Amino acid sequence: MKNGKHVIHAPLNGRILQLEKVPDPTFAQKMMGDGLAIKPTNGEVIAPFSGKVVQLFPTKHAIGLQSDDGIEILIHIGLETVSLDGDGFNAFVKQGDRIEKGDTLLTFDMDLLEKKGFQLVTPIIITNGDEWHIASFTANTAIQAGDELMTLVHQARQESQTSSTGELAKEAKKIVDAIGGVNNIQVATHCVTRLRFALKDEKKIDKQALDNMDVVKGAFSTNGQFQVVIGQGTVDKVYHEMVEQTGIQEASKEEVKAVSGQKQNALQRAIKVLADIFIPILPAIVTAGLLMGINNILANSGIFAEQAVTELYPQWAGIADMINIIANTALTFLPALIGWSAMKRFGGSELLGVVLGLILVHPALLNAWEYGSALKEGTVPTWDLFGLEVNKIGYQGQVLPVLFASWVLAKIEIFLRKRVWDSIQLLVVAPVALLVTGFLTFIIIGPITFTIGNWITDGLVELFDHYAVIGGLVYGALYAPMVITGMHHTFLAVDLQLIGSTGSTFLWPILALSNIAQGAAAFAMMLAAKDEKLKGLAGTSGFSAWLGITEPAMFGVNLRFKYPFIAAIIGSSIAGAFITMQKVLASSIGVGGVPGIFSIVPGNWTAFGIGIGIVIIIPFTITYMLALRKRNNL
Repeated sequence: MKNGKHVIHAPLNGRILQLEKVPDPTFAQKMMGDGLAIKPTNGEVIAPFSGKVVQLFPTKHAIGLQSDDGIEILIHIGLETVSLDGDGFNAFVKQGDRIEKGDTLLTFDMDLLEKKGFQLVTPIIITNGDEWHIASFTANTAIQAGDELMTLVHQARQESQTSSTGELAKEAKKIVDAIGGVNNIQVATHCVTRLRFALKDEKKIDKQALDNMDVVKGAFSTNGQFQVVIGQGTVDKVYHEMVEQTGIQEASKEEVKAVSGQKQNALQRAIKVLADIFIPILPAIVTAGLLMGINNILANSGIFAEQAVTELYPQWAGIADMINIIANTALTFLPALIGWSAMKRFGGSELLGVVLGLILVHPALLNAWEYGSALKEGTVPTWDLFGLEVNKIGYQGQVLPVLFASWVLAKIEIFLRKRVWDSIQLLVVAPVALLVTGFLTFIIIGPITFTIGNWITDGLVELFDHYAVIGGLVYGALYAPMVITGMHHTFLAVDLQLIGSTGSTFLWPILALSNIAQGAAAFAMMLAAKDEKLKGLAGTSGFSAWLGITEPAMFGVNLRFKYPFIAAIIGSSIAGAFITMQKVLASSIGVGGVPGIFSIVPGNWTAFGIGIGIVIIIPFTITYMLALRKRNNL
């Protein structure tokens, strides 16, 4: 029976995530269809309804199901997990099997996937949305497997024009032509949803031609790969037709990944490494920033009255101090967090990375924040290593020393594990690796990288002191384009270095305003658009941007129409110039967006508030006026 509402139950335990917030354009832009995502808390996937398995990809990272009523869904475990080639996944069903609600379909090793750097966000997509409409989503933020996830209602189906083999063959040829012809293809493969190409020259791509194809649901470039989204159940047929027509050799995902990686220059590879290290620890840093914002409200004067809340009401002093301790912990032990994440990225033991980070902030060492005054007074403590004097200083708040030391530690550990007998590895590998890395860090790595870090900090401070308007204008204009390339992750390390060295950062406030600008442009598109789907996407992604997550607004709306993105850049560059001229500083890194004001030094709230006004009014006005002129196309 297709009449009435039909329930899809949650296939796994976890936290609900709106599809627009999934950091993959294929899902965030709903190229495959609408749905929800779950951040899993365990590694078991169960059947969300009774029906059958219509597709189980060989790598077992994704499964396609069809209910007895004809609802088709895709469960995609993690992002880019296809490259694992099945490692860490187990399937308990096969293609064509009958399933009952609650049956175990797949299991996956969460620890292994996370250790290898994969995000576990699992989209659940309705792939025949032309026949089934989502009536409602669960209102819960956390869910258990078997709970109600969404309800669907049946609607009249729009017949596909590309269902026959002959039509797919024509579409496959069009795709090859649109990406520059067969001679532009180095290698090609496919996953459960998309074609993946390593191309010789991406400038030859005719994006407009791809967008006009019925079979293509979206296309984008990422990490040196050009991906064309086709959809579950069709992509393998299109790929087969493409191979038959062009004669290109079928390639594995790893071969495509390897060729794509070779196309990235050294800067792109370095940026990816930094992103892989800093993104996992970002929640701890953002939490610290939010809590420090609460402490700022309680402990700083001039917010509610001339005196601070703790001075007016001394009974709040203990609470403020406790909040400050909780907030400062992540930044005080930042090297330990970086050491954990860096060792995970470089293939070493995360626990050794934590120990290395803690070594660098050991209380017996001179605190890095006291190094400047100790140097002036000539009281820097030293070790005497057979006549070699080594400064006995810690690296609190420093980024570079622990990054380079973790790389060295990982290389030594891996080297030893390959050569030391298993029976004595516990007694040899960790002690030797830590001892050698510790000596190298205090004697060579630490002093050199500490100096480089100070040069970077001093250079930026000098630049923004003397050319504040230009610096703010340029950084405000460049930040959003850097998000597209992933380069913005580099500046997280710079912000942390600035906070560690000077106690504040002048770059992060511009980031917060840039996010608000993208949201304002998206809200303008929501008001100007006629299409209900675009209105909904622009509204939800605009709200998300104001809370610090800009990717849905940027990739789903603003970049799609171009002028909202440019309007947002104009607004953020003007606001950036204004707040740097006003010497606006953030004492910590918090949520980038409207809540970012809590991370701003209280004395700068008025200037930052004016900056917020600039990035709301200018992008909104420009976008709305241009959108009204193009409204027939919205």
